[in-house]
Amino acid sequence: MNIFVGNLGPDVTEAEVAELFKPFGHVESVQLMRELFTGKLRGFGFVEMPGKQHSLAAIAGLNGKELAGRALQVNEARPESVAAGAVSRHISLGKRLI
Repeated sequence: MNIFVGNLGPDVTEAEVAELFKPFGHVESVQLMRELFTGKLRGFGFVEMPGKQHSLAAIAGLNGKELAGRALQVNEARPESVAAGAVSRHISLGKRLI
């Protein structure tokens, strides 16, 4: 299952996020999103875990937990097409996303 992790601090590493999730089961991958030109963290990322049971346990156990002084937002990642549709609606309504 693909898990969204938000409200990450600017100095958090992939290894730290993986260690946070390991007590709940095997972590297949961690991808933290970065700015294209600066390489700075954008404050969110994704964790891939096999199996729904371990993933749901991680979501329940880590949502709201502090990492580097910030309360994490952890939930099931939405399919990319759903997220892209939300962005399209904001752009068509003239809203700034930045």
